[in-house]
Amino acid sequence: MTRQAREVLVRTQEADGSWKGDYSGPLFLSPLYLIGLYAMDRAPDPGHRDGLLANIRAHQNADGGWGLSPGAPSQVFTSVLNYVAQRLLGVDAKDADLARARAWFLPRGGPLGSGSWGKAVLALLGLYEYDGLTPTPPELWLLPKALPFHPSRMWCHCRMVYLPMGWLYGRKARVRQTPLLAELRRELYPEPYESVDWKAARQRVADTDAYTPRSVWLRAASRVLGLYERLHSKRLRARAMAESLAQIRGEDEATNFLCIAFINKMLDTVVWHLEKPDGPEVRAHLAKLPTYLQPTPEGLALNSYNSSQLWDTTFAIQALVASGADHAREALARAGRFVEAQQVREDSPHPERFYRHPSRGAWPFSTREHGWPISDCTGEAVKACLLLEPLGLNRVPRERLAQAVDFILSLQNRDGGWATYEPTRAPPWLERLNASDVFANIMVDISYVECTSSCVQALVAWKKVQPEAPVEDAITRGLDYLRRTQRGDGSWEGSWGVCFSYGTWFAVSGLVAGGATRADPALRRAVRFLEEHQREDGAWSETLQSCWERRWVEGVTGHAVTTSWALLALFACGEADSKSTRRGVAWLRARQGADGRWPREPLAGIYNRTGGIHYDTYLRTFPLWALSLAERTQRRLFPPIQVLTLPPLETGTLTP
Repeated sequence: MTRQAREVLVRTQEADGSWKGDYSGPLFLSPLYLIGLYAMDRAPDPGHRDGLLANIRAHQNADGGWGLSPGAPSQVFTSVLNYVAQRLLGVDAKDADLARARAWFLPRGGPLGSGSWGKAVLALLGLYEYDGLTPTPPELWLLPKALPFHPSRMWCHCRMVYLPMGWLYGRKARVRQTPLLAELRRELYPEPYESVDWKAARQRVADTDAYTPRSVWLRAASRVLGLYERLHSKRLRARAMAESLAQIRGEDEATNFLCIAFINKMLDTVVWHLEKPDGPEVRAHLAKLPTYLQPTPEGLALNSYNSSQLWDTTFAIQALVASGADHAREALARAGRFVEAQQVREDSPHPERFYRHPSRGAWPFSTREHGWPISDCTGEAVKACLLLEPLGLNRVPRERLAQAVDFILSLQNRDGGWATYEPTRAPPWLERLNASDVFANIMVDISYVECTSSCVQALVAWKKVQPEAPVEDAITRGLDYLRRTQRGDGSWEGSWGVCFSYGTWFAVSGLVAGGATRADPALRRAVRFLEEHQREDGAWSETLQSCWERRWVEGVTGHAVTTSWALLALFACGEADSKSTRRGVAWLRARQGADGRWPREPLAGIYNRTGGIHYDTYLRTFPLWALSLAERTQRRLFPPIQVLTLPPLETGTLTP
């Protein structure tokens, strides 16, 4: 079974040595793609139109709405955008499924009940008024950089989204109005568009979309910014627009027009269209748009990132090495070359001007071309390289690995943990100004269990090959962070995977790498937590709802990925031959198909606590990894019997 799983993983390797899986999931990306094209007087490629429509319609919920991701509860934000997207694709308003959608979102106010990002996108189409938006003036970029709420202090994903949003808000950008948009105004609202109280609509959010309540601080800031918007200086606005455009250009050029993620890429493209129609920037953006398109069994979707290639490849390397490197040497050699090619070799252009952290020596989530390196991606890449080194397959010289270690050290926070792209820049209270409604933890790049564990494991591995490396203090502080963040029930909360099974696997792996033994109280509590959540059939199952509710929520059936994470955690804790581990391994083996694969499962990835995302390669990587460790244990406990061969007896030598 392990052999078959290994063959599947090797067979699905890309020609460049990577594993490139489906990284779609957010159901507002396809609408944003179509709305952005419409804003530029463009239409999707004729060959893409049917696939995009099929994917949108495949994910409509039974109640008529759409969630943030497949299987998620319906929200006005995503429901209205997916409705608009279908109308832009030519679906008639009388269509039965669109009628079901209207029946769901109209009682909730239509766009008036949407989360704020949906309102901002609709304002671009003239389907919502700018007076009804939480003000996002571009002048924020002109504030003194020392202020704790200067945009450069926000989590980079957040500031890169609000950057083009602020430019569009400052211009009150609106596309050319068409008869179709006039029809949509009548279809989307439960009352005449002309009678809407837009200022009151600023604070209006449907219960379905109000995951992060609007704080007193945010409401006060909105009032102040609203007053400023009425009184702002045209000269200062022009300066702010120019600065915003310069920052957008810096992001575009540093990422080769891929941008940090699809949301800001699409918005940046629209900004350049409005500023310089059909200019070189627009053409450069349009050339990279197909990179984000993702074929799926349901149709054509949009990936959140240009890919998850580096991340997926580092785990594939670790799984293949665990399964027996001799059986996958060629695949590992190709993977080693891919990892080497994706290391960022230089800092981004003008890092201080564009508020970028030094990036030389680090690894990104996807490809070197993307240009935004991340702490845990760098940590996993270092681990993968050092695993390949004894096999003679590592292509990254020690000097460059040392640069990666320096990058990791530069990102450690005061609390001992690691955030994602940068050290934490903002105070925790800035999160109270989160105006997204539907997401959590978007304002501040806080420390995370997963990032901390990956970095600690990488530093420990580096210390083994470079004993003189000054990393002991960083390791100790990282381990202290992991211990402090263990929950009372013995688990750790994951932030980038679902959820407690994922976070617990990372945390115990970090602690064990740092020297924790089987008897360690933190590991014993983790084992007890996992055993308590094992299903009767031996599997583990955890859903996206765990992330939303911040408690373990059981799925209907066992999940191979969740089970693999739980098993990897138990192996790390020294429970290789426990009853729970043996039952989990037996379920994982029984669940595997004759072709070596495991059946499709619900999304296993998460971001900002509410957004589910797909990691296609997880189902090919983690079960293989877990079963490989199980086979190692079996060989250790039950080594092959050595048959003693005796010389033949000579005739006449028998005695009574």
